[in-house]
Amino acid sequence: QVQLVESGGGLVQPGGSLRLSCAASGGIFSITTMGWYRQAAGKERELVAQITSGGMSNYGDSAKGRFTISRDNAKNTVYLQMDRLKPEDTAVYYCRINIWPSVEVWGQGTLVTVSS
Repeated sequence: QVQLVESGGGLVQPGGSLRLSCAASGGIFSITTMGWYRQAAGKERELVAQITSGGMSNYGDSAKGRFTISRDNAKNTVYLQMDRLKPEDTAVYYCRINIWPSVEVWGQGTLVTVSS
């Protein structure tokens, strides 16, 4: 019932920027934590960033200092601003939200390719 729609992925040059969006829809719910994960080819899925309903954020080491997570609670949307992108950022980025009290929902993933 609850679905996540991701957008904003694509091809970008090293040093460039992208802004990912993830909007939740499909029912009445209370979202707690929202986050972004990524999985590169041949790699394990890893945390990129997460943000609580109160706006407290946490970043994975690879994202810290370059990426910024934010959310618009009125729109049930979480964003990931990615700056100074590197080729190693190339991955499928997945949105994940936690719905009170114990449900998690994953997006379908959006591909980010950083290449010259």
